[in-house]
Amino acid sequence: MKERDVFQKETVLKVENLTKVFRIGGIRKKKIYAVNGISFEINRKEILALVGESGSGKTTVAKIIARLYKPTSGKIFLESKEIPDKLTKKELLMYRRSIQMIFQDPFSSLNPLYPVRYAVERPIKVHKLAKGKEIKTIIKKAFEECGLIPAEKFMDRYPHELSGGERQRVNIARALVLKPKLILADEPTSMLDVSIRLDIMNLMLDLKENEGISYLFITHDLAGANYISDRIAIMYSGCILEIGPSSDVIDDPKHPYTQLLKKAAPKPETGLRPERIDTNVDIPDLTKPPKGCPFAPRCPFAQPECKISIPEFKKVGNDHFVRCYIYY
Repeated sequence: MKERDVFQKETVLKVENLTKVFRIGGIRKKKIYAVNGISFEINRKEILALVGESGSGKTTVAKIIARLYKPTSGKIFLESKEIPDKLTKKELLMYRRSIQMIFQDPFSSLNPLYPVRYAVERPIKVHKLAKGKEIKTIIKKAFEECGLIPAEKFMDRYPHELSGGERQRVNIARALVLKPKLILADEPTSMLDVSIRLDIMNLMLDLKENEGISYLFITHDLAGANYISDRIAIMYSGCILEIGPSSDVIDDPKHPYTQLLKKAAPKPETGLRPERIDTNVDIPDLTKPPKGCPFAPRCPFAQPECKISIPEFKKVGNDHFVRCYIYY
């Protein structure tokens, strides 16, 4: 593609059959099948939550989209235009300006040797968005939009002088100054105090409405996903097993794994104690993934065909789809 108008205005992001296989080890190299042919799309001003246990491949998906990893196979489309494997330096800058990432640990993602304004200033300079005094104006506006008011009180502080919530607001401001079309939020509240998680999620919702930003919100927390997202995709062992509107997936989960996640979620009526889940089988070894449904070894409803192949998505409601032989 030439220095392209590569980003036309339709669906913000679409991935098709995205796969990632890592090769590890020395002479006898092993393969880790981290992501296995997943597909989804995210529309403008939409939040898609990618939910699953640790090790399910959620963060790997985000890093592939951010071009921190190269996919083994599959396609990525940004606003209807396919993004090729090889980009020029200028095209890569354009792409990364359109897709920004918020990391899980708000402290380690900031340089402790510099005031936090440096984290927001750096992308402005890299992308040559402004010069001189105009840079400070942009930084101040970004801090204020992210609730760091007055901005002058925070800009010259160092990361260790801020709370966890304030540091995460700085990270959001860093992403915001580039006016991205999509933000990849990788467990952005999991390392914050419970009391401020809601504040950060509300900030993200405000930015979605005011700035027209879309999000891929990665989490293991169904309650948080239900609060913030428009749709939820349930991921297990590199596969998406269920996807649909948040209320449908939460209120009427179809896949046995989604049902398991819901049972394991803390419930206010039981003093936030999760229901005990009896299972004697661990998550599949990703170096030797099962041929069929990856959840079959743990599934109480597994049928013989579940161990042979995984079905295609079956529509079970309005924009609600599940991959499970129970519904065939």
